[in-house]
Order: sequence, then C-alpha cells, then structure tokens
Amino acid sequence: MAFELSFLSHYLAGTGTSGEFWLEKEAGGWATVLVVLFLFAYHFFRSFYALRRRCHLSAIPQYPMVHRPSPKANSSSGISKFITEGDLRDLISGLEGKLNDEERWEDVIEKKNGHVSYMAKSCRPKDGPLKYLSVTRFEKCSTDLLRDFYMDNEYRKEWDKTVIEHKQLEVDETSGTEIGLTLKKFPFLTAREYVLAWRVWEGDDKTFYCLIKDCDHPLAPQQKKFVRVRSFISGWRIKKVPGRDACEVTVVHQEDAGMNTEMAKLVFSKGIWSYVCKMSNALHEYSSRNRRQSSSVSTLLKIIKKVPPELQNETEIENPERRQLSNASTSNYNGRPSNPEKCKSSHTSTSTSTSDHKGKPLKKWVNRLLLIGGIVCLSRGRSTLGTQVAMAVVLKQLMKGQVVPAPAPALHG
Repeated sequence: MAFELSFLSHYLAGTGTSGEFWLEKEAGGWATVLVVLFLFAYHFFRSFYALRRRCHLSAIPQYPMVHRPSPKANSSSGISKFITEGDLRDLISGLEGKLNDEERWEDVIEKKNGHVSYMAKSCRPKDGPLKYLSVTRFEKCSTDLLRDFYMDNEYRKEWDKTVIEHKQLEVDETSGTEIGLTLKKFPFLTAREYVLAWRVWEGDDKTFYCLIKDCDHPLAPQQKKFVRVRSFISGWRIKKVPGRDACEVTVVHQEDAGMNTEMAKLVFSKGIWSYVCKMSNALHEYSSRNRRQSSSVSTLLKIIKKVPPELQNETEIENPERRQLSNASTSNYNGRPSNPEKCKSSHTSTSTSTSDHKGKPLKKWVNRLLLIGGIVCLSRGRSTLGTQVAMAVVLKQLMKGQVVPAPAPALHG
C-alpha cells in the first residue's frame, strides 16, 4: 500500500563528513589498534545481524489464508466492521490537511527530479505518534497503474528490501476488507511485525482511496522474536493531475514503531527522498515489464468498493491547506518529461569527488560507527535529554551527504 513510514531502509551508506571525528596522534599505535577493533566489531555485528535475519526468515510460520466469499448478511464473524465508511470520511478529511486549532503543520522536505516530486509536512498531536502528510507526483503514470503498484505485495518484496515477509491472512468480499501480516527490517534493531487491515475504494473519476490500520488476528499470534507495532493508522488517495499525463498520491500517516520520536523524524527527513527515488525506479520497471497480474492485485480488483454517493461530493471539496500542499508539489516539479534513466537523489553531496576520501578510509569507517551508535542510542528512548541532544547534533553532522535509513511510505502489510 502506501509506502510512507512503516519501516527503516535496509542499509547505512555514505561518505565522510566535514567534521573531524578522528584525530590520530603521531605515535599512532594505539589509534591503529582501536580502529582495527572497531572494524572487527563492525563486521562481527553485521555478520551476526545477517545470520539472525536468516534465522528469522526460516522461523516465519506459514499462515493459512481465510477467504470469506459470501458471508450471511447478518453475520458478524468476519472482518467487515474493522474498517467502515465512517473511517473513509475521516480519511478524506485527514487528506485535506485538517487539524485541530492548536495543531500546526511543519515543513519537512521538498525534493524533485525529472520524473518524480515529493514533499512532506509533519505535525505533533497532543495524543498519539507524529503525523505526516505527503504528496508524491509521478509523470507518465495512470491512476490504475499506480494503484496496482501500491497493492502488488509480490512485487513489493522484490524491490523493497526492508520487507522480510508478507502473508495474506484473510479476505472478506462483502466489505472489501483484507488482513495481512508483514515483517519489516530495522537495521541493528529487532524486526517489526505488522498485522494490518486495509480497504480500498474507487471514486467516480478513477480516484482511489485506501485506509490501513493495525488490528489483531487469530492466525497471527505475537512472536517474541519480533516487536509488534500496535499503533498504526495510514491512508492514501491516488488521483490524476488535471491537464497532465501524471498522477499523485497523497498520504496521511501515523505510526509508533517504538523508536525515539526525534530520531525517527531525523531519519525520515534525511532518508525518505532516497526511498522515493527507489520507488520511482521500481514503478518505471513495473510499467515496462510484461507481467502477469499478481494474486494480491487480482484479489483487490474483485473486492474493491465504490465511494458511497454521500461521500463522493466531499471528495470534490478541496481544503485550502491541501491546495497549498498540492500546488507546492506542482511548482517544485521542473516539468521535464519522464525518461527510463534511473532516478537520482537530489542529495548530490554524496557523489563528491571520490578521490577526496580514498586517503581517509579509517575516518569514514569511524564516522559510520559513530552514526550507527547514535542511532541505537537514540532509538532506545531511554537516554537522558542531554545525551539525546548531543547525539542529535553529532548525527546531523555525520549524516550530511549520506544515505540513511528512511521510513517507508505506508504499506498495508
């Protein structure tokens, strides 16, 4: 589904920074020993993490899927009440950027290139996790294609390396509700387990809505080896851009994955554009390949529901905040036609002269280790305020020009 905040991307990479984090004495014997120990520890933990991931994959239970083709009209044994049309009404309101009087949107990121643009805002509610509102615009793309791309779980596992596994648990044809389980990789942290219900609606003008929320299911008991995410609500709208061969997806998302709030926000702002570029590349390949329709897309097309007439009019009323968000996305796009070249991030500082770093491999590795340690420190959420502030400053310096783990656009499971 929408790909916005449910996971961290699968790698830490990048170049050194301008800050001097390693000074070697003239009698640098001890410095060399420490560096060797650091490198040894890094490779040891990376190997340990890879081994643990393989163990997790081999230990994932094979859940049977429950299919409810035509339950009785008065039956309440299914999942038809998990997501209601009242939830759709709330989603439509949320996609327009409406907030309480005391809440305000803060700009997080605006990026663009030749065939995709992205912008996001965040809001800190009084109760609940951080809320994000984003608009991603794709050129040379239809709403049907983008819908299928978002809903294709089989293809998602090919291009999104943060997804360890996905299993469909139940389908209810009467309500159009599906339930699935997804395991997602969090570097250097325990993998997260999502049990989510989702439902998709189609509007009169080929606009699509999807709502995803966390739930429980008897076929997915909680496993001790994973962290179950129990606070997750997300939704998206796919619509055509008027007057252009383009479409956009607007996402509103809230999730508590057990990470420190400031760390999650920092990681999102630094890494989401790289993820959007990767998603754009995957979408281009998805549109160009001769593919057989996946089982997840086939299921969706059978059970998708129409937007109720009483809500259809509400979808045509555009809130000024939403219009501002969409217009900004339009103005940031440079108007060049799409092309088959791979999407390139606007973080061009990562591609500065490689020769500048060939002579400083030790410094680069130490900076990476400091970055990793800071992420672990802040993600635990137990350090003192002073420690968190200090680590945040160090991390901001370290992550200048680096590709960092990014929360992904909201997925349904």
